[in-house]
Amino acid sequence: MFVLFLCNLSLAPAAASKNKVKGSQGQFPLTQNVTVVEGGTAILTCRVDQNDNTSLQWSNPAQQTLYFDDKKALRDNRIELVRASWHELSISVSDVSLSDEGQYTCSLFTMPVKTSKAYLTVLGVPEKPQISGFSSPVMEGDLMQLTCKTSGSKPAADIRWFKNDKEIKDVKYLKEEDANRKTFTVSSTLDFRVDRSDDGVAVICRVDHESLNATPQVAMQVLEIHYTPSVKIIPSTPFPQEGQPLILTCESKGKPLPEPVLWTKDGGELPDPDRMVVSGRELNILFLNKTDNGTYRCEATNTIGQSSAEYVLIVHDVPNTLLPTTIIPSLTTATVTTTVAITTSPTTSATTSSIRDPNALAGQNGPDHALIGGIVAVVVFVTLCSIFLLGRYLARHKGTYLTNEAKGAEDAPDADTAIINAEGSQVNAEEKKEYFI
Repeated sequence: MFVLFLCNLSLAPAAASKNKVKGSQGQFPLTQNVTVVEGGTAILTCRVDQNDNTSLQWSNPAQQTLYFDDKKALRDNRIELVRASWHELSISVSDVSLSDEGQYTCSLFTMPVKTSKAYLTVLGVPEKPQISGFSSPVMEGDLMQLTCKTSGSKPAADIRWFKNDKEIKDVKYLKEEDANRKTFTVSSTLDFRVDRSDDGVAVICRVDHESLNATPQVAMQVLEIHYTPSVKIIPSTPFPQEGQPLILTCESKGKPLPEPVLWTKDGGELPDPDRMVVSGRELNILFLNKTDNGTYRCEATNTIGQSSAEYVLIVHDVPNTLLPTTIIPSLTTATVTTTVAITTSPTTSATTSSIRDPNALAGQNGPDHALIGGIVAVVVFVTLCSIFLLGRYLARHKGTYLTNEAKGAEDAPDADTAIINAEGSQVNAEEKKEYFI
């Protein structure tokens, strides 16, 4: 129900009326367009720089008077007076609705009446978006279609998609006018094929609109993707050696989580359960040896499927450590008694002891058989040389004795004379020996 206040205007003398018309030539009301969010408050202001006490009035798009100077003309609790003077008339409209949108008029009652228009724009706030089309869980490789929808926006809102904080551009966009023919319902559809990397990823639908004051509305959908396990075997050491322990870890990932893994060797069961201990996803091999060489397989299974990985084990020898060589002193010096053996044996011993067996392995543990054999050979050689030299020495002295014994018998005519000459020689020899003594 609207109540209008009627104002009676008195007629002034003709001379006064002419002066008013003349003075109102420079009077013009000034207004500005206003934009407000639905549910907010709009302030409508009308100003006159030069006013000689002429009345101001605000009226709505239906040409209903809202305020005449400081007098309220329309019974509406949402409309209030902000300021009223000869130079300004400001009113407020709270809890603005879409029906309040339109052209408002400020009138200056001069002769003739002067007016100024102000357009009130009401922004429709979009509703919180909703994402539809997701059914959990989704299998790896399936095509997923998600739809984001929002209503009540004016003008139509903008919808954008993000996955892993990266915007997706290839989407479908649809805009429909609502039944009130003022607001819009906007929807956007995202199609993509999922893989295991999408598991746990948040897909975000963001609604941008000028009524949201740079704070967009968002809807989020966390994806749940089921996929077959992926398996990888990780050894505890890259260079397994004989006698050392080895731990093989079967790293498996899948959705749902894979069941306990299965370990096999060369297509069969583990041959030595006492040394090959399975603990959870780990295979612990104690004290490696050459019989452990082979292909080890780890199998992981979940409700989606099965996967496996292989590891080829090659047990390496423990590297030998070279021992320092001990120099054995020459033993020939203590066993050789002749002068010749003493002077020659050090050289022979040094030469022989320095010769090594070319077929011997480097760094072989245990005694050096080549060195011992060389020493024995030297001792035998020196002993034989000593015996040979001693024999020659004895043979030389015996021959000299026989030669002296035969002297004096060579010139004898008969045996008796030879014997006498020989005895004479012995006498002479004895005499010589006595002489020398």
